[in-house]
Amino acid sequence: MSVVFDSSAVLAIAFGELGADRAADALGDGVLSAVNASEVVARLVERGASDEDARESLHGFGLAIRPFDESLAIATGLLRRSTRTHGLSLRDRACLALARRERATVLTADRGWDALELGLEMEFIR
Repeated sequence: MSVVFDSSAVLAIAFGELGADRAADALGDGVLSAVNASEVVARLVERGASDEDARESLHGFGLAIRPFDESLAIATGLLRRSTRTHGLSLRDRACLALARRERATVLTADRGWDALELGLEMEFIR
C-alpha cells in the first residue's frame, strides 16, 4: 500500500526536522501530489536553494509525483466543505484528495489533522 506524503513530511526530511527519520522510512512507498511537490520546491528555494538544487532535491526523495488532474481538482474543491473549519489550505486538501483516491495512508507533521473525520488513515511523524 502506498503512502501519500504531505509537504510537511517531505520538508521534515529536507531540513532535518523532528520526525525526519520516520518520514524517511516511508519514502520507498511514497507518492506526492504535484501541488505538494510545488510547495516543497518553493520552500527549498525560500531557504536558499538554487533552481537546479531544488529540482534535484525533490527528485532525490524518490517519491512518485502524481499529476493534479481534473478529478483531483474537483475532489480537492469538494473537501473544502468538510475541512473549512480546520483551516486547511489547497495543498492540504490536494494531499488528502490524493490519499482518498489512492486509498493510501497520509503521512504528515500537521497534528491538527487528527481532528479531521474524513475516513482516511493518517500517520503523524511527530
